[in-house]
Parts: sequence; C-alpha cells; structure tokens
Amino acid sequence: MGRFWTVVLGTLVTLALMRPALADKRVALIVGVSKYQNVPALANPASDAAAMGDLFTKAGFDSVDTKLDLTLPQLRRAVRDFAAIASAADIAVVYYAGHGIEVNGTNYLIPADAKLSSDYDIPDETFPLDRILEALQPVKRLRLVILDACRDNPFDKKMKRTLSSRSIGRGLAQVEPTTTNTLVAFAAKAGAVASDGDGANSPFATALMRFITAPGLDLRLAFGKVRDDVIKTTGNRQEPFVYGSLGGESVALVPSDNTSSPVAGSSPAPDDSSIRRDYELALQVGTREAWDYFIANYPNNFYSRLALAQRNKLTAQSKPDGKPVGPVAALAPDQNTLKDGVPIALADVPLRLQFELRRVGCINGALSDTWDTAAQKSMELFNKYAGMKLDVKVASIDSLDAIKSKAVRVCPLTCAFGYQPENDHCAKITCKAGYEVGGDNSCVKIEAKKPAAPVARRDRAVEPTRRANSGGGPTPSAPLDCNGPMGFMNCVSHNLAKNRL
Repeated sequence: MGRFWTVVLGTLVTLALMRPALADKRVALIVGVSKYQNVPALANPASDAAAMGDLFTKAGFDSVDTKLDLTLPQLRRAVRDFAAIASAADIAVVYYAGHGIEVNGTNYLIPADAKLSSDYDIPDETFPLDRILEALQPVKRLRLVILDACRDNPFDKKMKRTLSSRSIGRGLAQVEPTTTNTLVAFAAKAGAVASDGDGANSPFATALMRFITAPGLDLRLAFGKVRDDVIKTTGNRQEPFVYGSLGGESVALVPSDNTSSPVAGSSPAPDDSSIRRDYELALQVGTREAWDYFIANYPNNFYSRLALAQRNKLTAQSKPDGKPVGPVAALAPDQNTLKDGVPIALADVPLRLQFELRRVGCINGALSDTWDTAAQKSMELFNKYAGMKLDVKVASIDSLDAIKSKAVRVCPLTCAFGYQPENDHCAKITCKAGYEVGGDNSCVKIEAKKPAAPVARRDRAVEPTRRANSGGGPTPSAPLDCNGPMGFMNCVSHNLAKNRL
C-alpha cells in the first residue's frame, strides 16, 4: 500500500511540474444599450455587445458578463458587481456601446431609461465614466475601457438649458487616466461623432473584433490597426483614439501561441524583450543570412514577420527589376502606402519611428528612410518634453513602443509670427479694431502717429556772413592778429572783403 501511494504522489508531482504556470486572470464587462425609452432606438449597440461578449469568451477570459439595455439602477449594480470581480484580476476590460454625453469636460454614459429633459438632470440620470475607472483601480496589470459611445446625441437636441455656463460638447471629452497601465479607447477622437454603421455592427466594433484578441499582438499595435481600419471603412470621416499609456512591457489581451510557460526540464521560452534584442542585432547586421538565422530561431511571432519583410526587401534589391519576391507578397499591409514594395507597417524601424514622432508633434519636416541627424534631433525633442531618456543614436523597437504609448501631442506646437497654437494647428491671430499684433504675438493698441515737426526756414540775415566766410578769411567773431608778415596779410584780406560787401 505504501508503494502505491508513493507512485501516486510521484505522478501528481510530475503533473504539477508539467502544468503551465497560472496565466493572467482576465475579466470583462460588456454593456450595450439599443432600446432607449425616450429617444429613437439605436440599431447596433445590442448586437455589438453580444459580438464582443462572444469574442472575449472565445479568447478564454475567466469571466465575461454581457448586459443589454440597462436602466440606471441596473447599470450601477452591474458596475458595482464587476468591481468586486475585477479586484482580483490581472486584466480587466469594460466595453460600452450606446449613447454618451460630455458636460464641462466630464463624460457620462446614458442608460436606457434616461429622459434628460434639461441639462440639470444629467448627473442624476446618467452614469459617470469616472466611476468605471475607479472600479478598475485594484486591477493588477491592465485596465481597458472601450467606448463606442460617441454617436450623435438625440438628447442634446431636446434638452432645456438652465445655465449658460454649463458646456455640453459634441461627442466625448478627452480623458487623462490618473492610474498607470490604463487605456481608454474612443470610437472617435474627443469632440467628434462616431457612426452607428449600416451593417450588423458599428465600424469600430467590427475593427475591434478583427484585431484586439489577436494572439500575442500588443494592444498599442492592435488599436493602431483598429484606427486604420475604421478610417478606411468610413472614408476618413471617423478616427478612433486611445487615451492613457502603458509601460515598456508588451501587453496583449490574448497571449501568443509560443509564449506558454515551459514545462519541467524544457528550455524556457524567450520573452518579448529577448526576441526584440535579437531582432535589433539582426537589423544591425542587415544581411539575408542574419534574417534567415533569426526566422529559424523565432518562426512564428510578430518580429518574425518583420524579419521576413526585411529579408525579402534585400532579395528584391538584388534583383534587376527591383520587385519583391517570396512570401512578402502574402503579407497583408496595415497601411495604404507601400515602401519599396513592402507594407510600411512591416518596413524598417527608422521610418515607423519618424511617423510616430510626427504624430506626437516632434517632427514637422519630411521623413527619411534612414535614421539621420534630423531624426535624432527630433528624438531629442521627444526626450526633453516627454521626460524620457531614449537612445537618440539608434532607431530601436523599444523607442517605437515608448512613443506609440503617447496618445496625445508631446512636443509643443511652434507657429510663425502672427499665428498661435490652437488644438493641433496654427491659427491666425485676429485683433479687435484699434489693435494690432505686437512683437510677442499679443494684441497691442495702435498708437496714433504724431505730425512731423515743420522745417525751420534759413534766416537770410546770415547770408552775408556765409558769403564772407566763403572767401577763405577768418570768421568775424575771431579776433585778428595783425602782427608779423602773416598777420598783416590777414588783416589786409579781411579789410578788402569788407569793402566789397
């Protein structure tokens, strides 16, 4: 009997050692409001929420709670219950589809039973976004709030205004999360309106379902792909935006297929940082052999696709027609532009870095294929205003991730004389009547011009004196010295001149 239990115990220990380490606990709350009781119903939020709930369930989330057409008390209860679940989670996601409203810079979600007869009712009949962010504070690794709530608001059109000082904006207001590793994704950037869409789902929800649960795909890249897809789908009429920032660690909602924890006795799987370092080493070598070696060691991840694109670009450059060959043709571009036949998203890091530096306002001029002096100076500007110490000499993927984490402009906008920064562009300074733009670009009062002083006429009485002096003799005011030969001649010349007058 003792031998039996020894075998059983040994088997259990072996199984425990072979079992992968516990993965992150991931939870999600999905809310969709279509059937509004006091304004026309929305077509897609309920189907968007159902699709997103199914997406997170298939992605292996530990808890997915989908709620539809909630009233205000029900929404409060749902968030309160989810806060208890999220307190023990590593990753928590809240998705909301429906109407939202912004008042004096604060965003509110509008439940199904809201009436909003006047702007005074907003705090009583809506749910503040800040309460959701507060509920996610205990989450350990990632807090993600996705709002497909920037639709054209019908409540605003019938709402009575009680205070002229109360500002109700179009769309939602920009969010600045106060906790680290928190992202808030809008279907349309602050102050803009999103489309509900003509299909079964909104353009934003459709793009989310394509990208955000891709295995191993960093969220920053995933939302970049979502942005590009929505812009293309809506004909540049809608641009999603993400607020908040993440650290240098790669964060994916679904772990990569090749990042599972190692079993006992096996070699540990490389983490993203080591793969990234090896990629940068291969980039510095820059030969096809280096890329072949990298792809052989890391056959199935994001960096291997970058390496494959780099290798095919080198092959294309060595052919007479310069056309890319091999598997690069099968790679789907995530940008509309191509660079040497290779999608920009898969091209070399220097160009992508400069795209991101331009986005955050640190580059105003043309971009370069190489990491030249101008690009390095732009990186120095980014370091200065972002308070970072990225290596300006090397175009690295770590730097790319750091810049992509900034959702808003970093470098200040510089405008020419007579113009001033206004949002993300330079606007001409207009002064009221009687004022003009001064040297410091402020409006100063125009001073009345004083009349010029009259020119005094020359007194004709002094003319004889001038004529007398023109003869070369001494001036009348100077005493004459008639002593000596030269003094005698001076006196004679003076007397002759007087007699001629």
